[in-house]
Amino acid sequence: MSFDSNSSSKKLNFERASNFMRQFRDPDSRELKKLSANQFMEVWSHYDRDGNGYIEGTELDGFLKEFVSSANFTDISPDAVSDSMLVELKACFMEAYDDNQDGKIDIRELAQLLPMEENFLLLFRFDNPLESSVEFMKIWREYDTDGSGYIEADELKNFLRDLLKEAKKINDVSEDKLIEYTDTMLQVFDSNKDGRLQLSEMAKLLPVKENFLCRQVFKGATKLTKDDIERVFSLYDRDNNGSIENEELRGFLKDLLELVKKDYDAQDLLEFEETILQGVEYSSDGKISRKQLTMILLALAKHHQEEEPSTP
Repeated sequence: MSFDSNSSSKKLNFERASNFMRQFRDPDSRELKKLSANQFMEVWSHYDRDGNGYIEGTELDGFLKEFVSSANFTDISPDAVSDSMLVELKACFMEAYDDNQDGKIDIRELAQLLPMEENFLLLFRFDNPLESSVEFMKIWREYDTDGSGYIEADELKNFLRDLLKEAKKINDVSEDKLIEYTDTMLQVFDSNKDGRLQLSEMAKLLPVKENFLCRQVFKGATKLTKDDIERVFSLYDRDNNGSIENEELRGFLKDLLELVKKDYDAQDLLEFEETILQGVEYSSDGKISRKQLTMILLALAKHHQEEEPSTP
């Protein structure tokens, strides 16, 4: 008798757990509730079954079926979503949320879909991207306090604390909650899982409005004009002193590096700086003039022009 009782109990628990997303919906309205940082990570780790940092293939099919069927007032099985419906659903979903169009969902893309506690959403800075990579490099230098070339957990916590202060929400967040946010941010953005953020990982957490060097004019489609050069120079010469230096130079080089390398750290940036500057009659004063910037941009446009014919 006790065996039967345990069996039915297990069956009941299994049925309850058959749609993981259902627990995050309001029982009356069926709308998604706001998720805490921990709940968001629960959803992520549940569907990213192989732990490779993406929801893809059968994982994505399972998530979409459960996401849609969990919205029903009656507890229908995710299998009620037909194959043809799934194809249409996936096409719409990927168009809306697959920002980099790689056919899979990464953790940041999922974060745009699931409603989260206001404070947690604030930390992603979706609505307030930085003006340029110069600002990004200033923030990087400010929080990489030990100069290691990485943002470690304690440095990230300081960064998040200051973000909350800026948003006048620091009084709403306890020290334990701040630690939870820090841990979650590391899980979200630490792609190589080394427990700290490298440059390219921090750049995903703290996006810049636009990499100006991705514009068509720098891809050889049209001839670079003096005005184009001037616009770029003024974008990076933030203090208007007639040269690009320090964080201005690092910001420019970061944007250049992003054109050729997806994952990069501070050492990559340093080596890239040496390579680029060797070709522009670089002096040891740590500055780039208009003439040197022009040489780099012309070389960039020429490089893209040479690559163009081979592009299908």
